Amino acid sequence: METREKIIIIGGGFAGLQLAKTLNNKNKKVIVLDRVNHHMFQPLFYQVACGRIEPSNISFPFRKIFQQSRNTQFRLTEVKEIDPVHNRVITDGAEFTYDKLIIATGCKTNFFGNKEMESRAFGMKNTQEAISIRNHVLMTFEKLILEKSRSDDGNWNIVIVGSGPTGVELAGAFAEMKKEILPRDYPYMNFDHLKIILVSSTEKPLAVMSSEAQEKSEKYLKDLGVTFLSGEVVTEYDGNKVFMKSGKEIPSNNVIWAAGVTGNVVEGFPAEKLVRNRYIVDRFNKIKGYNNIYAVGDIAYMETPKYPQGHPQVANVAINQAKNLGKNFLKKNESEWREYEYKDQGSLATIGKHRAVVDLPFIKFQGFLAWYFWMFLHLMLILSVRNKLAVFFNWMWSYFNKDSSLRLIISPNKKNGTLQ
Repeated sequence: METREKIIIIGGGFAGLQLAKTLNNKNKKVIVLDRVNHHMFQPLFYQVACGRIEPSNISFPFRKIFQQSRNTQFRLTEVKEIDPVHNRVITDGAEFTYDKLIIATGCKTNFFGNKEMESRAFGMKNTQEAISIRNHVLMTFEKLILEKSRSDDGNWNIVIVGSGPTGVELAGAFAEMKKEILPRDYPYMNFDHLKIILVSSTEKPLAVMSSEAQEKSEKYLKDLGVTFLSGEVVTEYDGNKVFMKSGKEIPSNNVIWAAGVTGNVVEGFPAEKLVRNRYIVDRFNKIKGYNNIYAVGDIAYMETPKYPQGHPQVANVAINQAKNLGKNFLKKNESEWREYEYKDQGSLATIGKHRAVVDLPFIKFQGFLAWYFWMFLHLMLILSVRNKLAVFFNWMWSYFNKDSSLRLIISPNKKNGTLQ
């Protein structure tokens, strides 16, 4: 009997999950390793942070996904090191051998080496961080109702650093919360002094999108009352004040860092295999210098004629690299493999109700039609029917009532460290 090839996938994000699904029920033995037990739909983390949807609505347990699989297994463990010489993956609880290894560990928030910022500001790259933002911001509002005019100035400023899609969408959501929801939750409070501040190192928001999208998104932010600070670089945050290169200071106890990402690199590879914390791969996603180790998605650095500086770290690249690699694995001969070529399918962002910008290869549009397009696309990308219905119901409830009922503060129990 022919021995099945053993493939280990480290990471269950967009790339890792897509690769596992492509290989599902094929003549391969597949093991997915991840330090959490679920796949997360990252584009909607900002809605979790604002209490629009529950984390469970955009989280999908791996064991449920592969419940009917005949060849794919999942192991909850954190990878500590890769031993390429002996084809081993060393984790905190076990060791795994492999015939082929795929690294799909994705990215984490990039604080650019600023440890003080990292320890005090919030990132938003996983479910736990999104819940932490929700807890902290909601607790701030509870402080405001108790302290009122005596409250620290920092409680009145929510500062978001970074004006990419994550920062822009978060700013718009908080601005709508300030306008529509907080006055009803706290009827005796005046939230006119609450400021949503978006700090951008570029002159316009959404710098990677078209000029039309940048102009329109800036207008939408201003219409919503967001303070947009352009051309400002944050240098420090001491927990009470945000300091900028220009000399400006902003008092804030709520700082969310959305200014960049960096690769989740696994120990075991020499530095020359990396560029900007991404593994250097060829057009087949094979890490250069290895015959059986691959990297896909955000963690992979692939130079092509169209993208000489590597591909953008977006979900579309991750998903399609994984699909291409999976199809290659299923071919009998490596000579039949196809090189990966990225086809840019466009980008989009939403800035509150009826406000969105869409850049497609053949058309660019903004406004309510773009907003509906954004909603439809994200709804279709969510994995299960149950989750699609849950998100759709929450969106429709918010649409007609301008409210949600999901603003739960779930804080750690100080006695035993569990959640209550």
